[in-house]
Amino acid sequence: MVRLERIRVHPIKSLDAVSIGAGEIVDNGGLAWDRRYAIVEQPSETDSTTDSVGQYVNGKRERLIHNLEATYDLERETVTVGERGSDETVTFHLELDRDCFASWLSDYFGYPVEVVRDDEGGFPDDTDASGPTVISTGTLEAVASWYDDIDTDEMCRRLRPNLVLDAPAFWEDRLYDAPGQVVPFDIGSVTLQGVNPCQRCVVPIRDPDTGESTEGFRETFVEQREATLPEWASEAWFDHYFRLMVNTYVPESSWGETLSVGDPVSVGETAVDPSPAE
Repeated sequence: MVRLERIRVHPIKSLDAVSIGAGEIVDNGGLAWDRRYAIVEQPSETDSTTDSVGQYVNGKRERLIHNLEATYDLERETVTVGERGSDETVTFHLELDRDCFASWLSDYFGYPVEVVRDDEGGFPDDTDASGPTVISTGTLEAVASWYDDIDTDEMCRRLRPNLVLDAPAFWEDRLYDAPGQVVPFDIGSVTLQGVNPCQRCVVPIRDPDTGESTEGFRETFVEQREATLPEWASEAWFDHYFRLMVNTYVPESSWGETLSVGDPVSVGETAVDPSPAE
């Protein structure tokens, strides 16, 4: 039987993840603590433009984000942050010290930023399919094997999934169907709906520690993904093959329920997509 092996949340969008034993589904279907906070750019006092107001400071736009190492104490609501490879770190309470944290980050990036918070689903990458993202252990192992110098742990950090299932390679491709349809599946007491295979951005091609692009990463990925796409995957989504991991939507009936490591996974019948985006 397929089971939930790992739960990973990113308390601050674009920074490091932390593994937890159990996670509550919050309003809008996200995981508690996942992307609860985000770093957003603010204009300087002399800047008359507003194009960048509120834009995320993330790996897509800012390479320096990769050089930050963050660890968390979720019970105390603190983050300890510093540059990778440095012994100098500083700890902030994410509420009481949030302005000080933003000031530290502003000095680091060289422009003013703000740290913002959203308890109702956080700041997901896909606002339509805003539930936890899903991948299998076998997929992480298989994709890492496409590259000489990338191990499974690094591949997980590049892809940044929330839920890792103990399942064979590409098993999660069973969890979506053609556009306009969803695949309901249960993890323990939580019902999720698989919506689509995640369209990858520039982040996975970069070394998660340095931000340097891995030569040929995307080309190898696309070639291998097409060659290994399982027969159960809906090809209707694959206008290109730089897609991996499953985006989900969590119906309101499962808000407030808890996912726990070890929970069994069962898959239901394909249904019409009932989400608000439809």
